[in-house]
Formats: sequence, structure tokens, C-alpha cells
Amino acid sequence: MKKLFFKIFIYSILILLALEVYIRVFHLTKDYPVRYVDEFGVEKWLPNQDGFSVTGNRRQNFSEYHINNFGYNSYREYNPSKDKIEIALVGDSFIEGFHQNYYNSLGKKIEDRLEGKEVYEFGYAGYDLADQLHLISQYKEQFALIDYVILGIKFENDLTRGEYNIVQKRMVLESPLYKAIRQIKLFVYLNNIGVLDAPKGLVSKLFSNEKKETPKLTKLEEDKRRKESETKYLDNFKSLINTYGFDKTRFVFLLDSEETPEIFLNHLNENNYKYIDFSEAFKKSKKPPILIYDMHWNNNGRSIIAELIANYIKEMKSI
Repeated sequence: MKKLFFKIFIYSILILLALEVYIRVFHLTKDYPVRYVDEFGVEKWLPNQDGFSVTGNRRQNFSEYHINNFGYNSYREYNPSKDKIEIALVGDSFIEGFHQNYYNSLGKKIEDRLEGKEVYEFGYAGYDLADQLHLISQYKEQFALIDYVILGIKFENDLTRGEYNIVQKRMVLESPLYKAIRQIKLFVYLNNIGVLDAPKGLVSKLFSNEKKETPKLTKLEEDKRRKESETKYLDNFKSLINTYGFDKTRFVFLLDSEETPEIFLNHLNENNYKYIDFSEAFKKSKKPPILIYDMHWNNNGRSIIAELIANYIKEMKSI
């Protein structure tokens, strides 16, 4: 019996090692670039990293990323000057573009449509408006040289706070424990495809202090909460603008009007904020603009966004 258990143990170890090698060789799970907070209090990726981003349990999306010397995913380095026209894209994972090869990014697509222009991509997963405006303020000398700044914004995600502070939940991912776990590709793969969801849910329930389920709200209560949230998020927007300022001659928002409450759109219109709305263009597209397993833009969606931004820049130059 001891020999049987010993053999089971040895074979189990060998199988796990074989699976680890298999996952690494065929890149079945993504690489995790290292994040850090720079000397200006800006959270971003550690410069000069390369790797592969993988989505889905069968490599449904496989792309290469490159973190430049400024700390963002891009095929080019950033060197703004008064002698040329530059465009900055600032935003979260949609701008970051890990779902697309870095050499075919949103910025590259815009450059292909605007000869002689340079596009700088300041995308980082999780950035909200506070992160974006803080970044611009801390690198004000560089941004002062950039002719157009496009800020991606989604109302329900990007206005939950009215002041900037480092998001510790993201930085915890750089703790020694999380770094060690990420080195085990088999564990990362199982986690990404949902195999560990049930065990994690069970552990969460065992250690949760909640005794009762949250009562279901009525339609009237839901509407009340929604309106309260919208008012609070609009106040957060105003607070951030008051803190950091906003150059309406160069800055423009990128948004989906169908996903944006009327109260916010009205505020933008009444106060002469410019924005590029991609809602109608996405609806008219004959091909899906987003990934089938993810809400991020696919290659078609990025091409549509690039066309809209390029057309906006052309219109601004002609005014």
C-alpha cells in the first residue's frame, strides 16, 4: 500500500510538471508585466518589458505586448516636441491594448491614417479619470508639447472617486506572494479558465461574515440609487476638473453615448467639453466591434475608433 501511495505521489508530481512545461511551451496563459509607482506617484508598468497576452482557455486571443521606456504598451518611444504634431491617448485597458499586437495598436492605426503624426499611448488597465488627470499633471511639461489629448472615459467606471490616490488593490499584485504564484503557470492557467472559481467561492463563504443575502430592491429603489450614483459621479467629475483643470482647446473625451447617462452628456454639452462618440459607428458596423468572449474592442473595433479619432484631428486642423 505504501508503494502504491508513493507511486501515485510521484506520478502526480510528474504530471503537474509536464502540464507546467506544456503551458509554458505553447503560451497557454498570459505573461504579467511588473507594475510600479514612479517618483511622481504615477502607477504604470515597469519600463522595457516584453511578453504575450492570452485570453480564453484555447488561446482565443494571443497578442504580443511591449512596454516602452516610459512605462506603457507601445511600438514607439515618446519624444514630444514643438516641431511635430503629436496625439496622446490616455485611458484604461481599452487604450492599453493588450488584446492586440503592440505593432498593430490603436495608436499605430491612427498614425496610418494621419501621415507624419505621432501617437503616444498612455493606457493602463484600471485607470480612471483621476489616474488620467494625475498622470497629465505630473508630466505637464511633456503633455504641454502634445497637440491633442484623447481621454477614454466610461461613466460608470471612471468617476467613482473625486480625488487621486494610489490604488493599493492593484499594487498588492506586486507583493512577493502574488509574484511567486504568477511563476506557476499551471496555477495561473487554471485560475484564468475558471477551474478555481468554485474552491475560491467556497473559501470566501466560509470566511465571510455575511449571514443574510442582500435584499432585492424594487424598481423605484433601483432608480433612486441610480440617480444618486449619477449625481455623485458627476460631482466627482467636477471635483477632478477643479483640482487638475482641463484644457478644452486640446483635450477631448472618447465615449459611448449609449452607455453614458443623459445627466453627464448634458453637462459636457452645456460646458463645451468636446467628445468623440463611437456609439453610432459601432452600431453601423457590419462586423462585431468587440471580442466575442470579452467586452474589449477587437481589431475591427479599434479600426473604427482609429478612423473616428483621425477624422476628428483632420476637422480640428481645418478649423
